[in-house]
Amino acid sequence: MTGKPATTLVSTARPRGTGITSVNPPLVRASTFVFDTLAEFERAAKTPFDVPFYGRVGTPTTFAFEEAMAEIEGGHRAIATSSGVSAISATLLAFLKQGDHLLVVDTVYEPVRRFCNRALTRMGVETSFYDPALGAGIADLIRPNTRLIYLESPGSGTFDVQDVPAIVAVAKARGIRTAIDNTWATPLFFRPLDHGVDVSIHAATKYIVGHSDAMLGVITANADSYDDIRRATQDLGACAGIEECNLGLRGLRTLEVRLKRHEATGLKLARWLAERPEVARVLHPALPSCPGHEIWARDFDGAAGLFSIELASRDPEAKRRFIDALQHFRIGFSWGGYESLVLPMHPESRSLPRWQDLGPVVRLQIGLEDADDLQADLEQALGRI
Repeated sequence: MTGKPATTLVSTARPRGTGITSVNPPLVRASTFVFDTLAEFERAAKTPFDVPFYGRVGTPTTFAFEEAMAEIEGGHRAIATSSGVSAISATLLAFLKQGDHLLVVDTVYEPVRRFCNRALTRMGVETSFYDPALGAGIADLIRPNTRLIYLESPGSGTFDVQDVPAIVAVAKARGIRTAIDNTWATPLFFRPLDHGVDVSIHAATKYIVGHSDAMLGVITANADSYDDIRRATQDLGACAGIEECNLGLRGLRTLEVRLKRHEATGLKLARWLAERPEVARVLHPALPSCPGHEIWARDFDGAAGLFSIELASRDPEAKRRFIDALQHFRIGFSWGGYESLVLPMHPESRSLPRWQDLGPVVRLQIGLEDADDLQADLEQALGRI
């Protein structure tokens, strides 16, 4: 890093040199690059991910975003993709083949479960889902053909925090790769590669872009894993758009100040909701009542503005009345943008741990609106239950 995180976010991947330069790297829109001589073309063909060669494998704008992500995450190199799901799919395909076994945390993002159960099953890869609280006990699930352990911490919907260092230690002792979805924490609140994880994945659509106006994924890998993942992304052709990479780079510049606001408002509302009689539980890693809080306090440097609440009412219509009454929180997928969102969750479909005899769960994305306005909105909606 060139300094503390806020400094790195501002200074990384910026034009350098003498004379007059732009503050931001120039936006290069190009699918085709042309060469004056065959010798120049052949030199570029040897390093297509380092110099402009063809738009699908990178432009100067793509390279700037990837350089920034690699520096912030402390990785060897980063690879931009078309979405978070494409980044995850490429990572899984990079390390798995027919006959292999994959371990995936049971609180994983639903499209990942779908990809494992559909695409990987057709490929002859077997997936086992494991309890997020397992920690070093994951050693009991490892088979001779286990090739990858996939983590997500905190987990989607219920925000269980995993003991990443303990799992990584088991994996390294057996020569097994590890990959993690780090979208919730961003590199500012958690740096997986510093904890020994091989690959860190982000749906950059979320906090990195930060304005709900681009689909973007990014993979940061250590030196041992980079080539395998680069080949997989090249084979899939799921390249990131030039405009999207530019928006991702723009979002990085303000990531710290936005996250501080998301965190502060999120914590204020989470603590307030925990005292409300209409709320049975608040699933927020920074609250002592949340599973894995001690691990979060040990490993993380902050909390994002995304968490869930379990409603106390068992009335099937309670969740609907609450969500429909909200005004500032709009119903929609995704999160990490400037606006507040609400979405019903369905943890009852999971098996580890089994979500039984518990109330309905609602996920809240806390945006950048005034905290008092959001609290008043939640209060009137809870009153409708």
